[in-house]
Amino acid sequence: MIASLTLPVAVPARTGSLTLAAARPDDLDVLMALLADDAVSAARGDVAAEGDRERYAAALAAIQADPSNVLLLARDGAGVVVATMQLTVIPGMARRGSTRLLVEAVRVSSARRSAGIGEAMMRWVMGPAAVATGASLVQLTSDAARVDAHRFYERLGFVGSHVGFKYNVPGGAA
Repeated sequence: MIASLTLPVAVPARTGSLTLAAARPDDLDVLMALLADDAVSAARGDVAAEGDRERYAAALAAIQADPSNVLLLARDGAGVVVATMQLTVIPGMARRGSTRLLVEAVRVSSARRSAGIGEAMMRWVMGPAAVATGASLVQLTSDAARVDAHRFYERLGFVGSHVGFKYNVPGGAA
């Protein structure tokens, strides 16, 4: 489970060490800003509007309350938040009862992209985090529009193996 992760943890990156730690309620503004800083997220409505603050706060609280989930922040050596991602441990029956580590909502500040931050985070997920959680598979989805991200994940060894589908529930929250 997520509790088996040792956090905070120092992760080496090209530009210096990063610290990965679980997000706290007082990190809400920076989390909202990281989502809004991404064009695909912003097009979906993640624009860091003050009117959405309550919904984001409720989502963060739900993630924190779920022992299968953690929302991580990456801070640089100066303590500045430069990235985020959510990890979810999924026990399963398929693949002979394999546990999967799902990576979601990876966002690196636009001012810090292409500096090795995302790679450092993902290598930690693929190595120490996967081992600690007992995962035999790390999986993620990536919007079809994120062609650069697809190349990035493939460079790290991920394989585009499935086609994903989504269904927007009528009347559902965003």
